Amino acid sequence: MNRYRALVVDDEADMLEVCHDALVRLPGLDVETERSSARAAERLRQESFDVVVADLRMPPPDGVALLRTARQLQPECLYLLMTAFPTVEAAVAAMREGAFDFVVKPFSPDALAGAVFRALERRRLTDENLLLARQVEGSHRFGEILGESQAMRRVYDLVERVASTPTDVLIVGESGTGKELVARAIHARSGRKGRFVPVDCGAIPESLLESEFFGHSAGAFTGAGASRLGLLEFADGGSFFLDEVCELAPALQAKLLRVLQERRVRREGALEEIPVDLRFIAATNRDIDLEVREHRFREDLCFRLNVVRIPVPPLREREGDLEMLVSHFVARYARESGKEVRGVDRDALEVLGRHAWPGNVRELQNCLRRAVTLTRGEVVETGDLPEAVVAGPGDAHGAAGGRGFFAERARRIQAFEREALAALLERHGGDVTRAAADSELPRGTLYRLLKKHGIEADSFRRHGRPSLPTA
Repeated sequence: MNRYRALVVDDEADMLEVCHDALVRLPGLDVETERSSARAAERLRQESFDVVVADLRMPPPDGVALLRTARQLQPECLYLLMTAFPTVEAAVAAMREGAFDFVVKPFSPDALAGAVFRALERRRLTDENLLLARQVEGSHRFGEILGESQAMRRVYDLVERVASTPTDVLIVGESGTGKELVARAIHARSGRKGRFVPVDCGAIPESLLESEFFGHSAGAFTGAGASRLGLLEFADGGSFFLDEVCELAPALQAKLLRVLQERRVRREGALEEIPVDLRFIAATNRDIDLEVREHRFREDLCFRLNVVRIPVPPLREREGDLEMLVSHFVARYARESGKEVRGVDRDALEVLGRHAWPGNVRELQNCLRRAVTLTRGEVVETGDLPEAVVAGPGDAHGAAGGRGFFAERARRIQAFEREALAALLERHGGDVTRAAADSELPRGTLYRLLKKHGIEADSFRRHGRPSLPTA
């Protein structure tokens, strides 16, 4: 886990002690303190910090002046202000200067720790996006997207053509096709210096979405003791990704439409609007045109988002990509599990190729993670695959066609393999070395095959040909 550093600045020694004791409990956080903002500014020139927590009213320079210095010296550092005299004007001024949050005195240790924890979560998100950008720059792949099919090349072409423009984008496709990866590729190639901020519109309760999107001012509602930055402001200068955008409630659709039109945000309870520079990227697995016709999604919002539409093809339409994806995921999960699994045998690959993959790439990932976990050999075989995949191909919605054919074929192959091994051992009286030489198989491979089928070579020496275990 990455370690982060926080600097707490207050001219009162007792307050510094309270803050220090509250924050050292956060995992992965080292806490430093200073009683002088001038000394804090000097440390910011010499050392790196991830979070600065400072009192608003201190002997000059005050907390806002220190914030300006921190923003110049360490732009990625997140800044929180503490104050016993909260006002709307002070909050607005501090937020304009770039403060992440306000903490109102007197506060509980948990309240301060919670505010700093939220700041660290934002910092982690920033770090992940920077890492993604470096990976994209140093990779020969199209971002994190794998595939060389004609269908995917059309996606890459659209991404390349739209990325450097400010145009809003709508990505459509079935669940599991990789719509967020396409959105991240757009952002990575956009040249935008801000963050990529993803929001799953279906995962956040409707009652919380507005506050998450727009933030609020101190006193906007009961319990809102301090102003809070919304995700739209947090994405300023970057890209705002609305995953499953059709899940948005009608009231929030209307407010979001205004942001797309004006590029301005008003926090809940605030009087002034704040300009934002961001690109909207939306995605949905629904038929958005049908949602509009049936009045579940605003037509004018659809027009705003749907300037450029990028359809991401389902896996069954990506001719030639399956083998590349299988090889990639098997290698990845073998590495993660510490197993020596080299790939997938021909029969298992044929079974994978016949499956309809209604869950698309995500379903393929889960299938291969399970197969690598369960296989006893160096290659994934048909018997290692989930029964639903082996049972037979389905249509685009997963309805089976010819169900059971491949399961029966797999059982016959396993039975044939067991019989061949038994005949080989019977011929050589259970001597594995001679059996391996006769079959031209390495002894280690023969031992693994015997273990896979539960056959004991010693039993052929003692009893002739024993009864074999069933599949």
